[in-house]
Amino acid sequence: MPQPPARPRPPGHPPGPPGVSISELRRRLFSRTRSNTFRDEIRDLLLALCRVDTTPGSTPARMQAAEAECFAVVEQELRGHQVSGASCERRPVDPAIQQHPAYSPVHFTGRPARAGGLAAAEAYAGRANLLYFIPGTGAGRPGHSVALNGHLDVVPPYHPPSAEADLVFGRGACDDKGPVTAMLAALRVLSELMRETGLEWNRPVTALFVIDEETGGNGSLSLAVDKALRPLYESVMVCECTDLQIHPANRGAVWYRAEIESPAGVDALELVAAVVLGLEAEGAAIRAESRHPLFPLRPVQTCHGMLGPFGALPSRVCPEVALEMVWPGAGRADSRVRALLEDVLDAGLTAYTSLYGDKTKTLDPTTGKPLVGHHYDLKPTQAGFVIEVHGAAGHMGAVRDRDGAITKMAFLVRDLLRSRHRLETAAGGALRLQLAGHAGTGPLVLEGGQGFLPTHPIAEIMDRLRRAAGRGVASVCREHGVAGDPAKLVTVTYDRLHNAAFDGDPDSPMMRHALTAARACGIPLPEAVTGWSVSCDARLFATEHPGLPVITFGPGELRHAHSDQEQIRLDDIVRAAEFLALFLLRHTGTADV
Repeated sequence: MPQPPARPRPPGHPPGPPGVSISELRRRLFSRTRSNTFRDEIRDLLLALCRVDTTPGSTPARMQAAEAECFAVVEQELRGHQVSGASCERRPVDPAIQQHPAYSPVHFTGRPARAGGLAAAEAYAGRANLLYFIPGTGAGRPGHSVALNGHLDVVPPYHPPSAEADLVFGRGACDDKGPVTAMLAALRVLSELMRETGLEWNRPVTALFVIDEETGGNGSLSLAVDKALRPLYESVMVCECTDLQIHPANRGAVWYRAEIESPAGVDALELVAAVVLGLEAEGAAIRAESRHPLFPLRPVQTCHGMLGPFGALPSRVCPEVALEMVWPGAGRADSRVRALLEDVLDAGLTAYTSLYGDKTKTLDPTTGKPLVGHHYDLKPTQAGFVIEVHGAAGHMGAVRDRDGAITKMAFLVRDLLRSRHRLETAAGGALRLQLAGHAGTGPLVLEGGQGFLPTHPIAEIMDRLRRAAGRGVASVCREHGVAGDPAKLVTVTYDRLHNAAFDGDPDSPMMRHALTAARACGIPLPEAVTGWSVSCDARLFATEHPGLPVITFGPGELRHAHSDQEQIRLDDIVRAAEFLALFLLRHTGTADV
């Protein structure tokens, strides 16, 4: 473990190099960050990081190789900074975190023989986080040691990067390799400035480049519980896509998994629709109860990310789902049936868009086209129709700005079932609904996430979602006269991501230094400090070390994270690098910029 070297300067040494004013320090900093050369270096570094596919994989060896490739890019960049006494370390993930309440099982390593995924010892064998240590002198004015944190893993599916004018596209550009690039860029420009002026770090700075944030935060958890590392930081800055806003709090999130069995005579899709609508209603109730001064907009989102073979991640808004309508023995559906079916589907869409908005009328600022081209495609088959429901993928935290195909499908299914008799009469046969690609054997699995504020403990959220799913199934069973206990037909579990909400001090010294740095580099700030509408690794440090100042900040817009058009503006990365540089100098007591 690198320790801050004892290189004391005389007591009372001024917090800055002799002969260089604060205004001159800022001028020199901005002359670098606002040059075309700096912008080109940022672009090339981000492209290099995004070329590495760091999506979750079923084998630790594949992930370890990708992470090592990404670490090599970061290490090469850090070696070029030439900071005296600085060092890098690839610190293994501690498998003992499996016993910690915040540990998230690595389900993405699952196979039929091990549905729950590998144990931590096997899943993290040979895998590590990358740490970078800059020592401090301990002289000068009082300051605070600080850790910067950013993650290198990304969500599926992988999209290779590209650059166009001021934009970089590709998986991870926004979440979270763009913010990581800002971290590296800030450290680079500071290393150049400090060599030139003779300025030395007053307090240690530690950079944490972590893995497995998107799947629950096990990389950061390993560092948050690391007792040997803890003396090196008195505050933590987690770099995420906050659109350059500074947040001392995060909302919480929990991922649910609902296995839904269908009794004889009931379509499984009918139960799924009832569960989805029940969870939506409960989420709306939780949101209505969530009054907190740091979260005035109540960012309490309900997201359905996966259903059967559709979707990629519980916290990624599902963009496509398809269902089949089958009339056994009825033959090919004719035009009369199609016309009736379209009327029923349009009624369901009206109910959906009245609550969630019509995203076919919302333009995507990236493409200039509607966010959703059209809501569904109706395709005839020999036995009925396939209905392909379209939405718009994106981060769970931006679900209100995206379009959830699973939620939309639930509204359509509800209206189809309400009109079942008319449809069956027109088609001349009994109607059956089923999920495309699901033969009807075994349970249907629905996965998603629920956001919540510090107003609600995570245990309460879990219990309420479980009961809401049960009520949805029970209502269908009552309509069909199904005997027995309907609660046995749906099993809701929470053995994946389970992030507690936290609220920090909006007026801590760390927040005051951050706000000063933001103003100095021209970042527009709202009138009031708020919490972030998303959950991230910040909560691991905040909850593991109560009272530890933890802030979330970074470039990139949340609406682009996890989307099919993930992107980030180079201008935002530049501005974030300027902010981080000024914040680090001020917060560590190195220079009162």
